[in-house]
Amino acid sequence: MFDAKKLDDLARRLAEAVPSGARDIGEDLERNLKAVLSSNLARLDLVSREELDVQRALLERSHLRLQGLEQRVRSLETLLAARETRD
Repeated sequence: MFDAKKLDDLARRLAEAVPSGARDIGEDLERNLKAVLSSNLARLDLVSREELDVQRALLERSHLRLQGLEQRVRSLETLLAARETRD
């Protein structure tokens, strides 16, 4: 779900932000930060960009279809009203 490269980059940047005295444990700290970030992000109720884009496209298609159906109902109501006035 998450881009591994972005997660690696974030963990590296966080490890670099640690004071120089603690940087001696660099790789270990970066690895631990990555594990913590990954674990916490996995617990969040998030969707991927791809899933969001699919749902957005589906919603847009549904909206267009609904607009078409609304117009069709209006036309049918107008036609029905015209017939009722003739009868």
